[in-house]
Amino acid sequence: MYLGISSSLSHSSPAEWAEKHKSLGLKSVVFPVDYLAGEEVIQAYCDAAAEAGLTIAEVGVWRNTLAADPAERKKWIDYAIGQLRMADRIGAICCVNVVGTPYGPRWDGGYRNNFSPELWGMAVAMIQHIIDTAQPLHTKFCIESMPWMIPSSPDEYLRLIRDVNRQQFGTHLDIVNMITSPDRYFFNDRFLKECFTKLKGTICSCHLKDIRLREEYTFQLEECACGEGTLDLGLYIRLANAENPCMPMIIEHLSTDAEYEASVRKVKSEK
Repeated sequence: MYLGISSSLSHSSPAEWAEKHKSLGLKSVVFPVDYLAGEEVIQAYCDAAAEAGLTIAEVGVWRNTLAADPAERKKWIDYAIGQLRMADRIGAICCVNVVGTPYGPRWDGGYRNNFSPELWGMAVAMIQHIIDTAQPLHTKFCIESMPWMIPSSPDEYLRLIRDVNRQQFGTHLDIVNMITSPDRYFFNDRFLKECFTKLKGTICSCHLKDIRLREEYTFQLEECACGEGTLDLGLYIRLANAENPCMPMIIEHLSTDAEYEASVRKVKSEK
């Protein structure tokens, strides 16, 4: 496991950024700037990561590449292409987004039509266009697994990989995002094994967090910091290591540097 965090941590230079991650015993990083930052800035962060022995695990897109407005959709697809090209140039393992939606006001929100044949076809064509235009040689483009849009299960991910049919398309595994039922929650060990068995050989990077059941009706789950929920973190780490000893596992969605540092310590205790 190459542990990392989604936070850039507070820093004043690329060298300080890299040193802070290294000092926490991390082995991977999320790249902190986008392709619009300019070549000099991009190269400075890339060099700092290399000097600190840090693997660039992920370049994020996090834009609605299926926006309802055609001009907005084109803008964000072009942005994704730029991010993927940069990711390939700097040697990132993957460039990741969620699939997005044209069906409501929230770009990553849950809507019934997110699971429609229309959305599926739009998503496949969008992913193919981004990969075919950027033409990455090393970096994989990935769509993160999600609770209320595709892919929301390992079977949906396998189907998406098959339909996209591009060598440079891979899996970005966020187990917690797919824990959406009592079965997956209470038997998350079984679900973890299912995901790693079915998606074997395709997984580029994993997100790392935890999940717990709220004690009120109806069935409500909430994301939480590692160790504050019921996810079998030890099993998750063992399965990721079996898939790839250098697998990036990125802790995310915490608020402060101190919280990230505490979560790093917790995850390391599970190894």
